[in-house]
Amino acid sequence: MTVPLIALDADPFTLFGQWMAEAERAEPNDANAMTLATATPGGRPSARMVLLKGWDRAGFVFYTNLESRKGDEIAANPHAALLFHWKSLRRQIRIEGPLLPVTEAEADAYFASRRRISRLGAIASDQSRPLADRAAFEARVAELGSRYPAEDSVIPRPANWSGFRLSPDAMEFWQDYPYRLHDRAVWDFTNGGTPTATRLYP
Repeated sequence: MTVPLIALDADPFTLFGQWMAEAERAEPNDANAMTLATATPGGRPSARMVLLKGWDRAGFVFYTNLESRKGDEIAANPHAALLFHWKSLRRQIRIEGPLLPVTEAEADAYFASRRRISRLGAIASDQSRPLADRAAFEARVAELGSRYPAEDSVIPRPANWSGFRLSPDAMEFWQDYPYRLHDRAVWDFTNGGTPTATRLYP
């Protein structure tokens, strides 16, 4: 059965929600995994996988150590690109735009929602810095665990751990078609009004 073409009169956020819901049913794990690409002011790119932790019409949210490599790059050049690739569905979505910090309240709420061991690990990790051996990291986690032994312990969010919201300048939807005659459509948000949809050559 031929997959219907992407409708250019669709609302891109509604379409994103539909594709994400289908991915959550079809993907074996982490349907919310996305590639986050950042760059230095000099244009040197870097990319890694992170998890989408919230989205709405204001943008797409992820969390990180602000002193990590990506944190440093975002501080110096607050623009990024996201890529969702759902292999089982033969679909991908690319999103590009500026990054803004989430609010303190949002960061606190999400940090508190994480499992205890994940909160301890976030505090113990000097993310992206050299680690002499694994035992040193595990010792830090164990020491913190002795300070906060209960599963429901109130573990304060460290100041160097927070999140960002990418506000889209563009959202591009791609789906596989036979013989590499793929279907692509992009929504441009930079005109200040209703986003403009354009179908692209594959």
